[in-house]
Amino acid sequence: MSSSSESPQQSLAGKADVSPCATRLTDIAGFTCVDHVAIAVRAGDLEPQVNAYKLLGFTEIHREEVRGDDQVREVLLRIGNGPNLIQLLEPLQPDSPVQKLIDKNGGRGGFAHVAFRVDNIQNAFDDMKSKGFNIIDKAPRKGSHGTTVFFVHPKSREDAPFGFLLEVVQEG
Repeated sequence: MSSSSESPQQSLAGKADVSPCATRLTDIAGFTCVDHVAIAVRAGDLEPQVNAYKLLGFTEIHREEVRGDDQVREVLLRIGNGPNLIQLLEPLQPDSPVQKLIDKNGGRGGFAHVAFRVDNIQNAFDDMKSKGFNIIDKAPRKGSHGTTVFFVHPKSREDAPFGFLLEVVQEG
């Protein structure tokens, strides 16, 4: 803050020209912002879910079928004019990790993971691995929408598990 009488809101408001993802957290794998929150939807429910978000003013920016180990159809929706996204994930196969999540949740869709954006995925991967995080992927890999990603297990660390799946994303 520039003065002791300035509130945090005034200080942040004075930096309106800075992108919410432009400031990197120091010493924490280079995270810049929340990239997206992923939500699992039951097979056949993707279109009604997309339409419901559109009624709230969200904008669809990408749609893709992701094969390989993931086996999902995804839709990315932008929240307002900001950098943050909602990712809707519909399973394509019964053995999809998203279908397994839905089954574990009593057949209901819901929260799947939170993704954080980084500028350098390899540095983030190496840093988190060196700090003892339980990384699912053997190395950063191709994600959807031209990104590179890796996932961190919900039991991320024995001493302090996050309790939810975490994705680390670098834009293409």
